[in-house]
This record gives sequence, C-alpha cells and structure tokens, in this order.
Amino acid sequence: MASRAIKQSDGPKDGSVEQKARLKWMLIIGSAALLIGAGGGGAAWYFIRAQDGGANAPKLKPPVFVNLETFTVNLQPEHSEQHLQTNLTLKVEDSRTVEEIKLHMPEVRNRILLLLSSKTASQLMTVEGKRKLALELETEINQQFALRDAGHAVENVLFTSFVIQ
Repeated sequence: MASRAIKQSDGPKDGSVEQKARLKWMLIIGSAALLIGAGGGGAAWYFIRAQDGGANAPKLKPPVFVNLETFTVNLQPEHSEQHLQTNLTLKVEDSRTVEEIKLHMPEVRNRILLLLSSKTASQLMTVEGKRKLALELETEINQQFALRDAGHAVENVLFTSFVIQ
C-alpha cells in the first residue's frame, strides 16, 4: 500500500513537471519575442531619428581660406643672422571677410612682418613655438579688424611653408 501511495503521488508530479516544462518554454518563447520586438523597435527609432537629424541638421558652410604671399624676414640675432621664410593661409568666416582682408592687405602684411621679425629662431624651432606664433598672428590680425568693428575676421592661421636658415 505504501508503494501504491508513492506511485499515486508520482503521477501528479509528472503532470506538474510537464506543466513546468511547458511554462518554461512559453517564458523562453515570450522573452525571445519581447526581445526581438524591442530590438526591432529600437532599430526603427534609431534609423528614423537619424533620417530626421540629417534633414534638420544645419548645413556646414565650406571653409574659406585666404592665401598670403611669401614672407621673408630677418629674425632677431642669437648667434648669427638667421632668416625666416614662410607662407601663411588664413581661415576666415566668409567671402565678405576675404574682401575685407584684401582691402586692408598692406596693413595686415605690415602687422605680420613686424611680429615675425620680433622672434628668434630658438622661439620658432619647436612645434609649440609655431603654435604660439600662429595664435599671436591670429590675435594680431584680428586686432586690426577689431578697430573697424569687423570682429574676429580670422578663425585660424595655418603655416603652409616654414623655413629657418
């Protein structure tokens, strides 16, 4: 009789095991469907947002550059006479600024020449020295246009050639 009681109790356990297995598979399938749906929704949101962002994004204006003629100056003497020969390109806001710079080119070149000739070769030999010089040139040129309420005409000064002899 004890063996029958055990056998009878085994019967319902088999049914609950099957129910647990079914429930487990249903949870796995439901979770997978939820995960796939969330992934698809996220992907759709990302691509729709990317398309909207591209349409609403402000269009960047192409950069405007002004190439200046070659500068050749005597540097401040240290051990012997040394010369600097460099070409500069100015990055400016727009074509209106290009015309403003061209209109005042003699004054711009004078300011650049005075600044370049005040330097020594050792100040300009390092990359950091060249970066500092570019910032000083930018400030000096913009100072010329600040007097005319033109604001910051030059955004950046770029060296296209730089030779010290």
